[in-house]
Amino acid sequence: MNKSTALVIGGGIGGLACALELACAGIEVIVIEKESYLGGKIRQINCGDQAIDSGPTVFTMRWVFDELFRHADTSLEDEMQLTPLAVLARHAWNKEQRLDLFANRLQSAEAIAQFSSRNEANRFLDFCTQASKLYQALKNPYMLSGRPSMASMMSSLGTSGSKVLFEIGLFSNLWKALGHYFHDPRLRQLFGRYATYCGSSPFQAPATLMLIAEVEMQGVWSVTGGMSSLVAALRRVAEQKGVTFLTGQKCVEILLKNGRACGVRLENENVHHAHAVIFNGDTQALHTGLLGHKVKAAVAVERNLIPSLSALTWSMLAKPQGFPLLRHTVFFNANYEAEFDDIFLHHRLPKHPTVYICAQDQTDNYLEHQTEQSIFCLVNAPAHISPRPELTFKEIEACESQAFALLQTCGLELNPNFNTLTRTSPHTFGALFPATGGALYGQASHGWMGVFKRPAAQSAIPGLYLAGGSVHPGAGVPMAALSGRMAAATLMGHLGLTKPSARELISGGTSMP
Repeated sequence: MNKSTALVIGGGIGGLACALELACAGIEVIVIEKESYLGGKIRQINCGDQAIDSGPTVFTMRWVFDELFRHADTSLEDEMQLTPLAVLARHAWNKEQRLDLFANRLQSAEAIAQFSSRNEANRFLDFCTQASKLYQALKNPYMLSGRPSMASMMSSLGTSGSKVLFEIGLFSNLWKALGHYFHDPRLRQLFGRYATYCGSSPFQAPATLMLIAEVEMQGVWSVTGGMSSLVAALRRVAEQKGVTFLTGQKCVEILLKNGRACGVRLENENVHHAHAVIFNGDTQALHTGLLGHKVKAAVAVERNLIPSLSALTWSMLAKPQGFPLLRHTVFFNANYEAEFDDIFLHHRLPKHPTVYICAQDQTDNYLEHQTEQSIFCLVNAPAHISPRPELTFKEIEACESQAFALLQTCGLELNPNFNTLTRTSPHTFGALFPATGGALYGQASHGWMGVFKRPAAQSAIPGLYLAGGSVHPGAGVPMAALSGRMAAATLMGHLGLTKPSARELISGGTSMP
């Protein structure tokens, strides 16, 4: 093996980003994926003759992918078709109470003034200013840093950046911090939902998550062909750079030689050797021995680990009536705290869930359809972690009944085609993503220090690197892509192909020799 070689286990977004970065640096890469398709949590379910996005549905932080494709000598525009959404999402509490949030914050402020009050609109603008300052302060020392700690981050922030953290209440949870900006409980509930973007409760997640408001206002796009078009584009460009993809082949063991990762053994007994192995999967799979007992020590064991949210979802063709669905619509229950108590305290499906719907044939201007539409519907759910037994059919039916009753309260009749409907439970997600119990975001980001507990790209075993939503910088499509780029940058630094900065590994933090 004269040429540097790398094996990527898992064809999710982190693995794809890592493979592409490595291939652009001249490394020979093989991606091994146990499923017949790539994408990981980005997946589609066939309902009738329609393929419906049934995982992530929101495209944000496009700069992550602009940089990724630019490094590969192409562009996002050349590889995909994106449409910016003027309306970020529509929100409803009942038939009369509806609020649209816009990419333009002044439009959102005017909508909030009409929905609630002018004072609340002014407080919203203050909130936006603070969210923007927070995003700018944390982008480099946290999101783009290879291994941030409290000490290193505070050092990088400097006086002005540290001041931003103290302004929001350094040790506050998101819910408490939002109370300083919003007196209307409905708005506090709306922006508290940002905690669920990383699988957490707004009553326990850190206040720093308010920066997601800035992320969304920088742009939300719809993707022609669905989010799987991003996966297809990454695969296409990666193959052009020489990456080999082995799908439908399960890895059962990461091989070590003299304590260093040197290859993998597949379920079909085929063995592949390489200079390095990148594991793009939930780190619990390593810790529980699913990739061999020799690599169980690759990640530190975190005590009192709290798994993130799972979900109960419905993918369907339906004829919605009575409510003008936009591409992204959220229906809120009355008691938000009880929803998260049910999930994280009682480990059960919420009695009164919030419901998210992605109407994939809509944009941000409601168009009435006479034919069936592609609908993806989701409610938050607890992960299926022992000793919690698998959810029963009765529990799922009760939650489904409450979810659809909320839609009716808000004026929406979905009228699903039950011949095309596919329900996915935490148990199913657990089977798709081993060792997760269906937790879709790794560990929950609860408590101020929780954000520093995710493993870094470099594991405790030489030659074994980590990528994916369960490692730093966190869950979500762009963050998982950043984790893949960090894994690639760390490996290339060890191979002497780059000179990684101690503070920043990507976006200017890696200098080519």
